[in-house]
Amino acid sequence: MTTDGRTLGLLDRGLYALFAHHTDDDRHNTTRERYRAAHPDTGFGLYLARIYGLAWLVLVAASMTAGALTLALPASTFDRLIAALGQGVPVLNRLALPPVSRLAVALVLSLAVGVGSRWLVLALGNRYLSWVAQARGADIATTLPGAVRYLRVLASGTHDRTEMLRAVAEQEAYGETAVEFRRVLNRGTLTGSLDVGLEQIASETPSRDLLAPFLLKFREHANQSADALEGYLEMEGRLLSHEQSRRHERATGYLELLAELFVVLLVVPVLLVLIITVMSVLAPGLSRPIATPLGTTSTRTLVVYGSAAFVLVTGLTAAFVVTSLRPRNTAAPSYSRPQSAVGVVQTLASNPASALSVCLPLGLALAGGLWTLGYRPVNVLLLSYVGVSIPVGLVAIRRARRDDAKDREIQDFVHAVAGHVALGRPFPQAVRRVAEDVQLGALAEDVDSLSFTLSLADTPVDAADDRRAAALDHFVDRVGTPMAEQTIGLVVGALDAGSEAEDVFETLQTEIGRLYHQRKSLRSSLLVYVAVGWTTALLVVGITVAMNVYVLSEFAQLSAVASSETMAFDPTAIDPARERYRFYVVTQATMLSSGWFAGTASRGFYEALLHSGALVLAAYGVFAGVGLV
Repeated sequence: MTTDGRTLGLLDRGLYALFAHHTDDDRHNTTRERYRAAHPDTGFGLYLARIYGLAWLVLVAASMTAGALTLALPASTFDRLIAALGQGVPVLNRLALPPVSRLAVALVLSLAVGVGSRWLVLALGNRYLSWVAQARGADIATTLPGAVRYLRVLASGTHDRTEMLRAVAEQEAYGETAVEFRRVLNRGTLTGSLDVGLEQIASETPSRDLLAPFLLKFREHANQSADALEGYLEMEGRLLSHEQSRRHERATGYLELLAELFVVLLVVPVLLVLIITVMSVLAPGLSRPIATPLGTTSTRTLVVYGSAAFVLVTGLTAAFVVTSLRPRNTAAPSYSRPQSAVGVVQTLASNPASALSVCLPLGLALAGGLWTLGYRPVNVLLLSYVGVSIPVGLVAIRRARRDDAKDREIQDFVHAVAGHVALGRPFPQAVRRVAEDVQLGALAEDVDSLSFTLSLADTPVDAADDRRAAALDHFVDRVGTPMAEQTIGLVVGALDAGSEAEDVFETLQTEIGRLYHQRKSLRSSLLVYVAVGWTTALLVVGITVAMNVYVLSEFAQLSAVASSETMAFDPTAIDPARERYRFYVVTQATMLSSGWFAGTASRGFYEALLHSGALVLAAYGVFAGVGLV
């Protein structure tokens, strides 16, 4: 059995046979529309079959888990829960109900949890398509302005709509916009009409407010005349650039709100733990043992470790939101690890992915050494994390600074080449002159390599064009920055389309200047959130250290005095060693969360490792230095 040209595995064939009939249900019409906008790799029938299969699996697992936990509850806890339910539900609290069988409760609860879990999985499967479509729409909004400016340059050399769209579709720098253009071309090939392809994709794209009207107007102006198309693309490029600027301003406003909310959500758990600790002296019930299926605990313990888990989830969520709000073309590049071990070693100091693959085994060895030295499990995990995250983060910083230097120099390179091209020199000769005369710093070796490749022996024109495109592609790979990919790729397609070199480089100067200014301004604004993350973390360290040094010992003495004078205080409510450890756990969770937020706001995942590792190490140093761990 095959779907979308791919052979299905045994599990997929079984799921498809069992649940594929649901694709014809009317209740999945909305799901089908969302599927078209999301455009996943999986066929619609197989996707729906997988969701139904997962839903039934979750139903069985959730039902068995809920029933088992109900039967495993201690008798006293079960009776208290049933009594609380009987008193809290209207009408039931006025009726004299007979004793409830535990087995009956387990069956009803397992059935309700199972059915609810199945419904939730189906709803999430449907909602997932909406999330993917929204992410694609956001990516299109980011990449469409650059694609339109690219189309305008192409229009100066060719009026073939198919060739223009194909040139953009081949550029990975244009992300989901390029994907939609490929869909237009494929649909046009299937239907035999590019106009039909433009119309159909306009009705299916998730970017209904930007890409859909552009595709329809592009078809309309292209059918009128070449001048009408060029004029429309020039005007649309300016309008989309203004809209993109406004979108960046709105994203900055969202980040400000996120930063304020992040500070509150990190400080409140620490204050809650502090209040619970102080109140335990006056309210001994907070320390009363509670029987659970996983063992005996207390309300205070649940609050403390629940606060630590909440802080970690908050940090991960904030990092994800920052990544989502950051414009696509300003994010840090994704680094891939070389396939060979030799390649990993060679790129160890310049590729964070290589550094991570080497540091992870070393981190495990470090954890074993810390365990043998008698460190507590939490410190074993934290210090091992530090041993991995800081070296990898330092490699990422080194690579980022090198990339920033290349982005600065690539502007000078483009301006210099544009000047020579404007004087009428061929592109290879212009590159050679720039390589010889201009000091390009970190970019010098890459430009020398490009010049050498372009200056190979004379060949026929078609072969020379192929060599020029290959040389520029190799140059983009050597530079390795998103800006180089998005700008230099414009040169290849535009020159291949027959555009005038002078027009191409004039547009390229504007494009690269705009991108660099955008990256620098966003970088400056995001540094504020780096400061927010660090300030919040250090504030929490100060609060918890002061609490441990000046307050806990005094409360312990107060409890002892109260016990000797028969006052209403619990002398065992506060154990300084135990409370210090709990405060330490919450503080380190805050360090991780703050570091993830600050690092992601700065440059992304690898710098998040550096900031979180540095904050964890700083907190450990402070707590150990004052004798609290």
